[in-house]
Amino acid sequence: MKQSNVTSERLAKYFDYTKRALAEAKNAVHSARRKEADEILDMASRYYSDAEHFASKGDVVTAFAALNYAHGWLDCGARIGIFLVKNNELFVVD
Repeated sequence: MKQSNVTSERLAKYFDYTKRALAEAKNAVHSARRKEADEILDMASRYYSDAEHFASKGDVVTAFAALNYAHGWLDCGARIGIFLVKNNELFVVD
């Protein structure tokens, strides 16, 4: 089996990246789309929590995958206007 390229430094970077995106999204909810935002934030938070669990068990690959899922939820919300964010370093927005 191929060795993982997910280093502890890389994992820490993505934990920080996703944590900052979660905080920014929570503070940028489109007021008319609160219900949708809450659902997305819940899913992203759950995947972030899963990533912490897997990392604590030493499973860095699964932790990295969970972080990517968490961030994917946030990017989707930003892209379709549920989160009114402009930060193109944390989100796929113009």
